[in-house]
Amino acid sequence: MIKALLLKLKESLVSVLPIAIIVLIISFTPLAPLNATERITFAICAVLLIIGIGLFNLGADLAMTPMGENVGTGLTKSKNIVLLVSVCFVMGVLITVAEPDLSVLASQVSDVMNNMVLIVTVGVGVGIFLLIAVLKIVFHKDLSMLLMFFYLMLFAVCAMLIESGKNNFLPLSFDSGGVTTGPITVPFIMALGFGIATTVGGRNANENSFGLIALCSIGPIIAVMALALFSNGEMSQETLNALAAYDTVEESIALIGHALLNTVKNVAIALALIVGFFFILQFTVLKLPRKKLAQIGIGIGYTFVGLVIFLVAVEVGFMPIGYKLGTQIASFSKPLLAIFGLVIGFVVVLAEPAVHVLNKQVEQVTGGGVKKMEMMIALSLAVGVSLCLSIIRMICHFSLLYYLIPGYLISLGLSFFVPKMYTAIAFDSGGVASGPLTSSFILPLIVGACVSINGGADFILTDAFGVVAMVAMTPLITIQALGFKAVMSAKVRAKIAMNRILSADDEQIIYFK
Repeated sequence: MIKALLLKLKESLVSVLPIAIIVLIISFTPLAPLNATERITFAICAVLLIIGIGLFNLGADLAMTPMGENVGTGLTKSKNIVLLVSVCFVMGVLITVAEPDLSVLASQVSDVMNNMVLIVTVGVGVGIFLLIAVLKIVFHKDLSMLLMFFYLMLFAVCAMLIESGKNNFLPLSFDSGGVTTGPITVPFIMALGFGIATTVGGRNANENSFGLIALCSIGPIIAVMALALFSNGEMSQETLNALAAYDTVEESIALIGHALLNTVKNVAIALALIVGFFFILQFTVLKLPRKKLAQIGIGIGYTFVGLVIFLVAVEVGFMPIGYKLGTQIASFSKPLLAIFGLVIGFVVVLAEPAVHVLNKQVEQVTGGGVKKMEMMIALSLAVGVSLCLSIIRMICHFSLLYYLIPGYLISLGLSFFVPKMYTAIAFDSGGVASGPLTSSFILPLIVGACVSINGGADFILTDAFGVVAMVAMTPLITIQALGFKAVMSAKVRAKIAMNRILSADDEQIIYFK
């Protein structure tokens, strides 16, 4: 156990160190100077972030992934389809309510929509689409066709929202799809899909195990758009004040204490809902051995501690600093802001816990065909480009749809030319790339830049929000392009080999009589 923990801590160190170094270096320049309290607090929180990610990743391996696999396998073996889809719906709602990313987003838009109403609406959206995703696996339905149908439905609801004059809610709606697939949701849902797919079997069992995250990212967008039809509100200065950085040691300590109490409470309630429901299934359907339950119990402990440390570090050290960096860099130079977004987007995905869970499972399922390093580089490039494009959109004041409509047309079009496995992985990666740091560091950074450029909160809802949606969209194109390259390379190699055979000298052929 100690050896495994040290390995996870080493991985998280490599993930967090780049972003911490970049922020600290910039803090000593005129570009975005920070005071001593902010630097020290940020450095401490970076260390806590490393510990939190390491503990969480170990907990995910020991608890969340086995729980998902056993629920998927046990319920599928029962051959009770009604029980399977009912449990998946409930679990979809519970894990979404437990998702810290969603809570972070909801707290930043509390002036616009009621926190709990938004969270429950998103949870129902995830539950319905998790049910659909499970039926896709059971009945071996094609993911590409489902994605096209539901994205067509999504943009139809989008048109209704625009027609009703509520288009200012579009960026928030699309962002909600990205934040639902975070550190709690991804390990459980991916393992659930893997357990169901391997039990159902079939020629494409590995391929069918992917795609759940992709479908579960669509449900919240449609649900929040429907909610927005009946909502009114604008961002206020009070919300912006809550993002402002601290100036004294006393303020920093007070913020840590407040964040710790709230985070312990929220994470405990969230995990208790999931664990409680799991143990109901254990005593009624699963009946796992005590040794397995003990391992899951230890893993839940690691998950709890890791998530608390992670979220406190993000709230105290990363959210206020992200907001301040955005305001200062935007006031210094807009082109430099776009370049900074490209660089910080490239490294921030390294620190997302759910990304590591996805990359590991992709390498396992593809038998090493898709390497973890290839996935990480592709995701990093995609997130860097998406953040740069989001900053350009914010500066130029144009609609998010000018990016999303061409982007989804390209990504859905690519699904006709690449192996279905790459399509499933790509759409899953889109949801996974937009994790806690995206909503807690990148989004405040863009909000701060938007406030600096526009002099207030007037354009935040339309211009600053949407960055999570962009982070979720660009990996769809990047990873499918990686798949297209692999397909074309294989065809070129086969053609070269065939040409060598056909052009071989007849004298080299041996004839047997």
